[in-house]
Amino acid sequence: MFDFMIHGFDVALTPLNLGLALCGAILGTFFGALPGIGPINGIAILMPLAYTLGLPAESALILLAGIYTGAEYGGRMSSILLNVPGDAGAVMTTLDGHPLAKKGLAGPALGLSAVASFVGATIAIIGLTLFAPLLARVAVMFGPAEFFALMIFAFASMSVMMGSDPLKTGIAAVLGVMIAMIGVDSSTGVLRYTFDMPELYDGIDFVVLIIGLFAVSEILLMLEQAARDGVTDMPAVGRVFVKFKEVIACRGAILRSGFMGFVIGTLPGTGASVASAVAYTTEKRINDREGTFGEGDMRGLAAPEAANNASAVGSFVPLLTLGIPGSGTTAVLLGALMLYNITPGPMMFSERPEVAGGLIASLYIGNVVLLLLNLPLAGLFAKVLTIPRWVLVPFVALLAFVGVYQLHSDPIAIYTMLAVGVFGYVLRKFGFSLAPVILGYVLGGLAEVNLRRALAISGGSPDVLWASGISIGLYIAAVALLVAPWLIGRLRPRKYAD
Repeated sequence: MFDFMIHGFDVALTPLNLGLALCGAILGTFFGALPGIGPINGIAILMPLAYTLGLPAESALILLAGIYTGAEYGGRMSSILLNVPGDAGAVMTTLDGHPLAKKGLAGPALGLSAVASFVGATIAIIGLTLFAPLLARVAVMFGPAEFFALMIFAFASMSVMMGSDPLKTGIAAVLGVMIAMIGVDSSTGVLRYTFDMPELYDGIDFVVLIIGLFAVSEILLMLEQAARDGVTDMPAVGRVFVKFKEVIACRGAILRSGFMGFVIGTLPGTGASVASAVAYTTEKRINDREGTFGEGDMRGLAAPEAANNASAVGSFVPLLTLGIPGSGTTAVLLGALMLYNITPGPMMFSERPEVAGGLIASLYIGNVVLLLLNLPLAGLFAKVLTIPRWVLVPFVALLAFVGVYQLHSDPIAIYTMLAVGVFGYVLRKFGFSLAPVILGYVLGGLAEVNLRRALAISGGSPDVLWASGISIGLYIAAVALLVAPWLIGRLRPRKYAD
């Protein structure tokens, strides 16, 4: 493990990769600070540009990972200053962050959130360093049947844990699976969901899908809100600082939430929104004796900030070791690896150590860079919140169109991206989350491939799917996840009104 990390730092400390880590941190903070953009849109827009520029796989992943972690830092700014979460993981930050800003404590709130984010991410990076190689050794024992069972478990985790409406989450995941089926079946040659349109014979490209679903749908939402756009009023930031005694007072909340966020982040389909919600409610039960949570309690700000950054790093564990995304953003990163013909999983640690090791090492470097950037320059980053939408919409649209066209050089890809964007806009208007669509697309394709491989090995006998103890354990865990919420609801004592 020591040699692996030394090699990783050799990769991450090259001038190119150091520059890309810094660039990713700055761009990620910028994307995270803008409400509605977030890490997925940032990665979706810049991923095709990184590929067409000819960056090596490890360099491209370092850049995109920097955007991801930087966006988790940046998302706190609009939550604290405007009471508008930058992404789903920053929702809980608004509960105590904005009341602190209204009290004239915007600077200390931003400072504390930066320190909490740094500590939470550091805990998770250490956990990733220690447990990812060990888990990869266990994952080597997985065959196609075990990986298929793992995909079933991931779907069960996603339907239960992601979003407040499990039914809508499940429907969105099924839509993602159906989109993954579009095109010519590679095994039988059968056309699926093509509707006699030759343009669909090759399926929906992953880059076209994510830019359409996230960037184009976000552009349409921005246009819808353009009539209400203007100069944003926000509290004065002042000097960003945090007193040492304030950090010490929040140390328990930060450490507990950091560990909690890492563990939750390693579960497929959970993400920062679940981690921050669990961390906040846990700290409220432990510490809210005076009823100050929700009115500007520093601990209520520190807990979700530590948790969502730890969860973001934790989601790399299933991606790197098992090849399944732990969140919607890591699903996009999985697509980036596929662009480079790299299959993430346990063998990547031995076959492509420069990619896995360089990524983990860059997270250490990027986390320090983000702390150093976000303490003195938080006021400067906060200025992006005042950018009017008539400037922001053309900028995002330009990046989206250029990215897709550079990758495909085909107008059909542009038209497909626009159609997918309208589809994503309609889903969002009806209250559907788009992250399960991406997870369904990625996991559905992986599940089909492994199912076909398992059946081919067994000569068509389905018994291979539950022949091993690992498969049976994963199926039992999936059923338990689906049944547990219903069972808890049935066993919970009912309160009857008089």
